[in-house]
Amino acid sequence: MHIADIGDIKLHYREDGDPDGAPIVFANSLGTDFRLWDKIVPRLPKGLRIIRFDKRGHGLSDCPPGPYSMGMLVRDTERLLDHLKVKDCVFVGLSIGGMIAQGLAVKRLDLVRGLVLSNTAAKIGQPQMWQDRIAAVKENGIEALADATMERWFSRPFRETAELTGWRNMMTRQPEEGYIGCCAAISGTDFYTPTSGLRLPTLGIAGSEDGSTPPDLVRETVGLIPGSKFHLIRRAGHIPCVEQPEEYADALIGFLKEVGHV
Repeated sequence: MHIADIGDIKLHYREDGDPDGAPIVFANSLGTDFRLWDKIVPRLPKGLRIIRFDKRGHGLSDCPPGPYSMGMLVRDTERLLDHLKVKDCVFVGLSIGGMIAQGLAVKRLDLVRGLVLSNTAAKIGQPQMWQDRIAAVKENGIEALADATMERWFSRPFRETAELTGWRNMMTRQPEEGYIGCCAAISGTDFYTPTSGLRLPTLGIAGSEDGSTPPDLVRETVGLIPGSKFHLIRRAGHIPCVEQPEEYADALIGFLKEVGHV
């Protein structure tokens, strides 16, 4: 277990692969911890330095009182990468992790040489939707959102498997304060203008059954960045790295090869 003290918060992170290799950093979605990437890491080529972390309010990282801003989450990530002496990484962000990726690339292009924006957008939903979600959690806990969230996260066939129980439990066992804090961060974020100014290799990944960030929304966001590529994974919802890990890893490895990162 590795804990980085980055000043006002301590973040839980994990490193795999070659400590001297080209860095690839993964940022996960709302309501999950870095086990989100467990099916992807073993499929990656040897020679990479693979870094995963729990954002504030999630997993084993600190959970300070909310609300949080996207600026806070970006700053946490920036400080973690500085702490780990990371430069020129490929940054893979899913959902809120993809928003963090966009913000980090805008702020610190020295840290990021390529982006993978998975099941994310420059703006996700409307503020009222997030306020309603926050109110529901305050009144009845994360459990109140769990079933509807699983329908957005996963396709029907996956929801009929025993594995769904683990993902549902992961979500409901996240700290409520951290979940609410990150909902507030998403609610306040609109990256259309800053993301449209980015000029770096970018791959967008979407799931055909995604009920949170539909494929057209992901395509629109990566389309803001000239030269970006887009990959649609069928038979997958909001978390295709769990449902279709082989295709997800293949798309990711292809991008890494294309940009000369492996």
